[in-house]
Amino acid sequence: MTRKNLVRSALAVLTSSVVLAACGTAHNTADVTFAQGMVPHHRQAVAMAELVEGRGAGPAVVDLAERIKRAQAPEITTLTERLNAWGEPTEHPAGHGGSEMADLGTATGPDFDRRWLSMMITHHEGAVRMAETELADGADPDTRELAGRIVAAQKAEIDEMRALLPRS
Repeated sequence: MTRKNLVRSALAVLTSSVVLAACGTAHNTADVTFAQGMVPHHRQAVAMAELVEGRGAGPAVVDLAERIKRAQAPEITTLTERLNAWGEPTEHPAGHGGSEMADLGTATGPDFDRRWLSMMITHHEGAVRMAETELADGADPDTRELAGRIVAAQKAEIDEMRALLPRS
């Protein structure tokens, strides 16, 4: 093989690799909207979960809050990295109003548990709606897969929280 043919072959392989890599990262507006909305939404859930400590919350609520933090923190990182890779802005305002969070922050014991569970159920329902929209309209397979995991996890947590409400 001549040097010229070797260079052509190498360029063809590199070009094919770049094209194939780009195919794996195809995304659309729905993917961007989902990621931009879910990052602050998850941050809000983590902030709400952090309120549980020291409020006299029941052990089931404390356990749930810890699981929410452990699950959503890495999803925030993943979605932020994805937005950066796509060259999209990562900031998008969302979340509960300051007065709701302030009211929650002053509650303690069973009153806190009831308020927190009710607020987190509503919050999770919003995340499920966002993730279901991504599943219906998104193009990026990895983002759609994450949305599917979010739907399953948050629906299970909603059921768990509804079961805990009467006991609070």
